[in-house]
Amino acid sequence: MMAENTKEEWVLSQLSEYVRAISALPDCRTVSKKMYCNLVRRVKLLSPLFEEMKDGRAEEELGDDVVRGLDSLRIALDSALQLLKSVHEGSKIFQALQIDKIAGKFERVTQQIEAALSQIPYNELDIPEEVREQIELLHAQFKRATGRMELPDLQLAMDLAAAQMEDDPDPTVFKRLSEKLHLRTINDIKKESLAIHDMVISCGGVPEGVSEEYFETMSYLLRKLKDCVMMDNPDVDATEVDKNSIKHRSPIIPDDFRCPISLELMKDPVIVSTGQTYERSCIQKWLDAGHKTCPKTQQTLLHTALTPNYVLKSLIALWCDSNGVELPKKQGNCRNKRSGISGSDCDRAAIDALLQKLANGNPEQQRAAAGELRLLAKRNADNRVCIAEAGAIPLLVELLSSPDLRTQEHAVTALLNLSINEANKGTIVNAGAIPDIVDVLKNGSTEARENAAATLFSLSVVDENKVAIGAAGAIPPLIDLLCQGTPRGKKDAATAIFNLSIYQGNKVRAVRAGIVPPLMRLLKDPGGGMVDEALAILAILASHQEGKVAIGQAEPIPTLVEVIRTGSPRNRENAAAILWSLCTGSAQYIKIARDLGAEEALKELSENGTDRAKRKAGSVLELLQRVEEEVI
Repeated sequence: MMAENTKEEWVLSQLSEYVRAISALPDCRTVSKKMYCNLVRRVKLLSPLFEEMKDGRAEEELGDDVVRGLDSLRIALDSALQLLKSVHEGSKIFQALQIDKIAGKFERVTQQIEAALSQIPYNELDIPEEVREQIELLHAQFKRATGRMELPDLQLAMDLAAAQMEDDPDPTVFKRLSEKLHLRTINDIKKESLAIHDMVISCGGVPEGVSEEYFETMSYLLRKLKDCVMMDNPDVDATEVDKNSIKHRSPIIPDDFRCPISLELMKDPVIVSTGQTYERSCIQKWLDAGHKTCPKTQQTLLHTALTPNYVLKSLIALWCDSNGVELPKKQGNCRNKRSGISGSDCDRAAIDALLQKLANGNPEQQRAAAGELRLLAKRNADNRVCIAEAGAIPLLVELLSSPDLRTQEHAVTALLNLSINEANKGTIVNAGAIPDIVDVLKNGSTEARENAAATLFSLSVVDENKVAIGAAGAIPPLIDLLCQGTPRGKKDAATAIFNLSIYQGNKVRAVRAGIVPPLMRLLKDPGGGMVDEALAILAILASHQEGKVAIGQAEPIPTLVEVIRTGSPRNRENAAAILWSLCTGSAQYIKIARDLGAEEALKELSENGTDRAKRKAGSVLELLQRVEEEVI
């Protein structure tokens, strides 16, 4: 009995402590703010329950079912506290790039709390009626919240995409990102830099499931956001004073940034086969001296390939910038050797060495070289030109059929990054890449399939490539990715399908491959974050007779009318366009739309929608009125 009492007391004490800790959390200033605040607000409302139960403990013991339910709730609130802390303290840029996964974590915690509350038999508790009613109401709120993920911020998603994919993004993109991410001051930027550093160091590299290239993107965005903040605050004297004082203090170099051989700040960190990182020149001397072991661990090296540690290199650059330490010198240019253009940051000798490994190296060297070219092609426009000029594209295309999935993934992603350059698109297609990219789309790893879809989208910007990509059988595996992929994979597949479907033959291929039912499922699931893409593709398919028939068979009109009533401006426009295509020549669809009250929504759209939405809404209204007159 004593043990049971101790257990009850401990559980109630823990529950009260978790609620207090969550209630005391500061306001959230990240893109996850709404989810964060909703969870904190709901958890706070649990406080009266635990206070009443602690007060009533002396009079009545709790039943076993109650204790089990409360213990499940304790575990759920522990998860909630850890999630909320990670959101408050973590990198804002990382959260923006991972918003779908973070929303999934909030969803799982909400489900966990709701399930725990379901286990507690409230009728066995000796608590006031008003407290019981409050908890039952709160339980209902948690139940409603499950399965209702926050809708994505489309402007934020578009700005992040533009910042990563365009060579010279509009400065207003970074201005909006600065506001959305609450990175408005130099102090905000410094905190963000520390948050990224802490995240990488605590994970021993990068978080699970995140590539080094992903971290490169984070570092790039942070640098651009810092430039944006500095432009808006040109007279930040305090920052300069702070930097000068830092210079005089000779800041202590973090151990993680020192080469284990020289103990100096690393400028070009590379990873050996044991996973240890060294300064390139130091480890190269060690290897050239005939050593076959890792200096730090004394393990035998499986191979002597050196893989650049771009994550650590970027962290070192951020630390140098924040502490007034001179950044490592940039490497010399190469493009002037081939095309007379100077001022490039591209290192032709290094690229030629990588190409030698692609062509003649063993599988490990090929994988490492493809990975390095992938990152170099991501960095800037000069690299993309230089890598293509050096003849890398045919070699990368050959690696698309590599049996090693990681090599395959590096190769297709390198081609994706190279394809940003317009001239490179033709070189990639002429090298016979399309069938191999489609094969990766069918059989590659998850990330390789996503990047294959993005590559096909990039290549399909050229009209003649749309025909070739469709003929190579890309559309069925794109539809499969649209149905089964990660949130990012679904978006990559959707953009590729949309672009390919501009060509009439691909519309037919998509319809015959069965794209309409999955699009309708996405359209009816606002929490899935794919409504915009589904509507855009349906609108383009509805312009073809086969597409129109397939869409009509899916009974879409109730959903379309609801979107016209409540959707975003672009979604209302596309919904009206689809409705117009369906109703043209079909009295049956016109009657269904009229019976669902479409006329009122269309009138409002014809007055307040986009120009195209006004035209489409007006056309559907004419059809509705014409049928009504015929009936009269």
